[in-house]
Amino acid sequence: MTPASSPRTSPKITVIIVAYNSGDFLQPCVDALAKQSFTDFEAVIVDNASTDGAVETLDLPDARFRIDRPGANLGFAGGNNRAARESRAPWIALLNPDTRVAPNWLDALLDGARRWPDCPAFGSTQLRLDDPDILDGAGDVWYAGGVAWRALEGRPLKDNPPAGETFAPCGAAAFYDRERFLELGGFDESFFCYCEDVDYGFRVRLTGQVCIQLTDAIVYHAGSGTTGRHSEFTLFHGHRNRIWVFFKNTPTALLPVLTPVHLAINLYLYLRADTERRGYLKRAYGAAWQGLSAVMRQRKGLRAIRTGSVLSLMRAMIWSPVLVTRRGAKLTGKGERVSSRD
Repeated sequence: MTPASSPRTSPKITVIIVAYNSGDFLQPCVDALAKQSFTDFEAVIVDNASTDGAVETLDLPDARFRIDRPGANLGFAGGNNRAARESRAPWIALLNPDTRVAPNWLDALLDGARRWPDCPAFGSTQLRLDDPDILDGAGDVWYAGGVAWRALEGRPLKDNPPAGETFAPCGAAAFYDRERFLELGGFDESFFCYCEDVDYGFRVRLTGQVCIQLTDAIVYHAGSGTTGRHSEFTLFHGHRNRIWVFFKNTPTALLPVLTPVHLAINLYLYLRADTERRGYLKRAYGAAWQGLSAVMRQRKGLRAIRTGSVLSLMRAMIWSPVLVTRRGAKLTGKGERVSSRD
């Protein structure tokens, strides 16, 4: 067992928990993290100006845990970026407050880093907090037409594939090389919350690197437990940011072909929504359009870091519309043979 780090030394990992009105989820999340078999870590709880008292009443387990109060709501993206910049650890582990981690979670993440030494981003296997026999997600998937989802969400745990390449780790329990994260600009803070993890996965891939999904790094996740899965906040940010991810990152050669598909998807999602959700989608689509010129300007900056091939990026995407409806996965081998799921 690695000795626990002290405030005067640089730990191996900084675990970042961005909290905003996390309610009854936060204390069990912190308590589970304190029981890790790997102990050389620090944990930073970034309080995004919560008003529910959960941070004020939080019982910190030991000196490895501290609360950071920026004094404003920086969003998931800004809160993680702030803690990553202040960290001196070589690795950062992102953890949603509506999660509880298995005792060997950090050990499993570090084992993945040893097995894939050139990989800067790893994902955890997420199980439902209220039903751990059901997958909450096995990495993030990107459909070329502009839809993202957590792979295999809702499938039995037995369907979880072996460790291997995925499009991007889910930010609810991601593990990043801190230096590389900062080199690539961290999360896009204009996103505020949702899809910033997929957007970062695009940048990793544009540089020719890959992301690995780990089977043994287990996290139990409530899934939008603090924001509400179908709340106005979740739907607005999720759909606005999904559109921005598409136009910011889709290779130029593919934009003329995929843009009509993307527009058709958005029309379909709008038409199938009920009256209340149509109102949320109208706001999301309007905000996406208003911010589109800034997003398109960001494409120029991405050209400067692009060293990977368009073909390799295309191979990492989902192209089958059937997999969209099934919340399927596409994990391709990287260092070992990996099965695919549809």
